[in-house]
Amino acid sequence: MELVTAAADGDRRAFEELYRRYAVWLSLRLRGRCADAALVDDVVQETFLAIWRGSARYRHEGDVAAWLWRIGSRRLIDALRGAGARGRLRQALSRVRGKDEPSAEEQVLAGVEHGDLAGSLARLSPELRAVLQATVIDGLTTREAAVLLGIPPGTVKTRAMRARRQLRQELA
Repeated sequence: MELVTAAADGDRRAFEELYRRYAVWLSLRLRGRCADAALVDDVVQETFLAIWRGSARYRHEGDVAAWLWRIGSRRLIDALRGAGARGRLRQALSRVRGKDEPSAEEQVLAGVEHGDLAGSLARLSPELRAVLQATVIDGLTTREAAVLLGIPPGTVKTRAMRARRQLRQELA
């Protein structure tokens, strides 16, 4: 799309038009994955800054919205993995729940009698952890996780199966 190319080449008007067309859409879509509005706003800004700076290049493959989603969702994952992400996530979840009731994750962790779940998760390879993060914690479908992670859906299924198998073995 000429608008994306022009924006990446420094055309301010093209960039402003691209932002007007897609920023709200991207923000709403990312908020479906993260309840922390401030973090989502930062991720949307970082996504568009990457386009402006030229570090995110559109290769004229597929829909512009899908391309933006791929950039934004990856940046959101990176932000959630960053320092303090767990605390921000817990705060955001508590605002959504509106109570001090334990989250589903906390209930699961409290119910584990054998093994060390956190340690087992930490021992998973980054590829397996990313698939579990996307499918279990973020609640994405296999197809959505594939788009988010930039891998084929079959690979998502295989990695999820391998991760579950490894966790079962370690927690048994």
